[in-house]
Amino acid sequence: MAPNVATRRGPELSEEEVAPPAAGSAAKRPPTEIVWRSVAFFTILHILSVAGLVRALTAARWQTLVFGLFCYCIGGVGVTAGAHRLWSHRSFSANLPLRVLLMLMYTMAGQNHIHEWVRDHRLHHRHSETDADPHDATRGFFFAHCGWLVVRKHPQVKLQGRHTDLSDLEADPVVMFQKRWYLPLAAVMVVGLPTLVPYLCWGESLLDAYLIAVLKYVVTLHGTWLVNSAAHMWGMHPYDRHIHPAENRSVAALAFGEGWHNYHHSFPWDYKAAELPNYTGNVTTGFIDFFHRIGWASGLKTVSADIIQRRAARNGDGSYKAPH
Repeated sequence: MAPNVATRRGPELSEEEVAPPAAGSAAKRPPTEIVWRSVAFFTILHILSVAGLVRALTAARWQTLVFGLFCYCIGGVGVTAGAHRLWSHRSFSANLPLRVLLMLMYTMAGQNHIHEWVRDHRLHHRHSETDADPHDATRGFFFAHCGWLVVRKHPQVKLQGRHTDLSDLEADPVVMFQKRWYLPLAAVMVVGLPTLVPYLCWGESLLDAYLIAVLKYVVTLHGTWLVNSAAHMWGMHPYDRHIHPAENRSVAALAFGEGWHNYHHSFPWDYKAAELPNYTGNVTTGFIDFFHRIGWASGLKTVSADIIQRRAARNGDGSYKAPH
């Protein structure tokens, strides 16, 4: 069943708003239209990343590999702490310096501008696993992982996107600056700096530096995409057995704490995006807590243990264990 048109009350999602939606009907879907320009882009990108992997294993300097890993972490946390937990869910507040830092970190991940990323993510939560979900996991692993990026959006995605409140983003000058200047910013952050720093600082060959930068970019993309695919298909459902998102430890490790997905879709306003007693498996929470301690982040939203346990008892699959 196609979801009804609805105007959001605001950027946050309450427990009621994330109730299990009706699944989309494949019979009602229009024919899939492939965007061949996007196919060509991702094909070339992956060919270059394979070349980068070969050079990483055979020729690149160790400093280049360490720097590439560092850039992967910077971009990944930019997605998780910035685009996701700050701008999509407003699960905490950040002052101007932290917002600028997160914007630059997120730009290094190269996943379109924040305004578009947040729009798609809010749609994903409000209409999860329906035709209005940009990466509906009921359409298969490949579609949820990256196929949705190489086909035309379903008409329901476009329709519901126009009814998604993004006024908070449009009032944020950092977000709007990044949207306006995204292409040059991305050219510098995704490829420029990761290529020039190894070349200029320790004499890496320009080609190898570039290929390792592309490899870093592709690994970052797949780390994020796994949250949409694997974490919506495999794992336990201790908080809500009625929804697809699951607790997936492997995805959490690759995506800096974003794999605890059954919890996150049950309580999307929690800045931790998980119910964990420490930072193991949730690096992003440690990042946010650090900036909270120095006064750059505030208003960290959490969920009480009583609410969590009642939700798990009511809707969970029986695998819930309270953290110690």
